[in-house]
Amino acid sequence: MALDLGALALKYTGLAVSDHDSIVAINIFIALLCGCIVFGHLLEGNRWVNESTTALVLGLITGGVILICTKGVNSRILIFSEDIFFIYLLPPIIFNAGFQVKKKQFFRNFATIILFGAAGTLISFVIITFGAMGLFSKLDVGPLELGDYLAIGAIFSATDSVCTLQVLNQDEAPLLYSLVFGEGVVNDATSVVLFNAIQNIDINHFDVFVLLQFIGKFLYLFFTSTVLGVAAGLLSAYIIKKLCFARHSTDREVAIMILMAYLSYMLSMLLDLSGILTVFFCGIVMSHYTWHNVTESILSQLYHSLLRFFFFSMSGWMHWTLINGN
Repeated sequence: MALDLGALALKYTGLAVSDHDSIVAINIFIALLCGCIVFGHLLEGNRWVNESTTALVLGLITGGVILICTKGVNSRILIFSEDIFFIYLLPPIIFNAGFQVKKKQFFRNFATIILFGAAGTLISFVIITFGAMGLFSKLDVGPLELGDYLAIGAIFSATDSVCTLQVLNQDEAPLLYSLVFGEGVVNDATSVVLFNAIQNIDINHFDVFVLLQFIGKFLYLFFTSTVLGVAAGLLSAYIIKKLCFARHSTDREVAIMILMAYLSYMLSMLLDLSGILTVFFCGIVMSHYTWHNVTESILSQLYHSLLRFFFFSMSGWMHWTLINGN
């Protein structure tokens, strides 16, 4: 009988095979991220290659190597689900976009941004919806209802400006960068609000009342999401200013900022609003009001505090889980 030394080693080190595979995958992924950062820095001034292209090429190479090493079985090191993206990755990305936005340029061109982002998305939504109805009827795709065509229009009216922003330089073309950036955020939020509004109304009995209901639902989701984000940002500024966290522990200031921003996003999702709009405007308000009430010496202590809070909260949570299991 052949002796599997790898399995034997894993047995005595206390690791299961699945745990070992997960550790290997995480190590490869972290090394890939480090490579993206290094190559992105080296190619920062290149006119033809940017960070996004570098990351894409490195990902393709890594996937190809893994596919060859596994003899065509698998080319993925981590399973990427929509829950991971929408719950863990998207909120900090949108929050950072709102926090780092050039507010003077953004609000100076706010009417133009809304025109391109909201009105332009609605125009694209109408054109794509009628185009899909005409095209699918000729192709005989299948029995699709009006709600399906509207959902297709809402999905395909969303555009991604990430690649465009990678090419543009914010210092050389501040006006164009502000317009493209703001349009991208408002466009994504408008598409999500449109899709949610379509799902919440009765499309099968379409009339003037349903149309007015659709417009009202859209305006309600759009403005309520914005107000929720602004309220969360102002509340965090009030808490930090009035409670004077700096007298006791400065790291709690940024902790309350991050947690309030994340809470606003999750609360928006809980209320079936647009989390993108909420956390974006929350970031704008926090950068303008909350951040100026924060002590400068907090960033170095923040990471350790969040880990400590997470550890003790999880310990308390697992305590009740163990009691329930017994």
